[in-house]
Amino acid sequence: MTDPIPAWVNGTLTPVDKLEVHRKGLRHKAVSVFVMDGENVLIQRRAMGKYHTPGLWANTCCTHPRWAEAPQDCAVRRLREELGITGLWPAFRDRVEYRADVGGGMVEHEVVDIFLAVTERRIRVDPNPAEVMQVEWVGFYDLAAEVARRPERFTPWLRIYMDEHKDRIFGTLVRV
Repeated sequence: MTDPIPAWVNGTLTPVDKLEVHRKGLRHKAVSVFVMDGENVLIQRRAMGKYHTPGLWANTCCTHPRWAEAPQDCAVRRLREELGITGLWPAFRDRVEYRADVGGGMVEHEVVDIFLAVTERRIRVDPNPAEVMQVEWVGFYDLAAEVARRPERFTPWLRIYMDEHKDRIFGTLVRV
């Protein structure tokens, strides 16, 4: 089994191969991180080699925790692995559940722990090209408007976060 992630099978949390989880649309654990500088959000464009949603814009980073990995540890690990960002300790903001078709016969059915980290734009960002093809700092309001105007450019989960959960994720940092 490669890349087992925590997924619910017949009501029991079980380590399941990542591709199998997505092909079957199994409910599984996930982590999403947003890095902020004031009202600006660091977003990433997913590498073209990703097995789903390649080339689409997403939040700062997102992933699945390893079996028995604490969500915050996972958030810190993926900031480092995807973006080369170290020294940030994201704070838990919320837990949301969503189900979305991500193309290619795959479905994300995630129970997501969402984290937020505040820093300054001068933080060193060194994207891993196997994971990320581009990063950009964008104003929160500009991002929300662009997701509404051109949703096809963004991952399903970022669209869901911005459409349904932005007040719960960003409410105390920006006026939503």
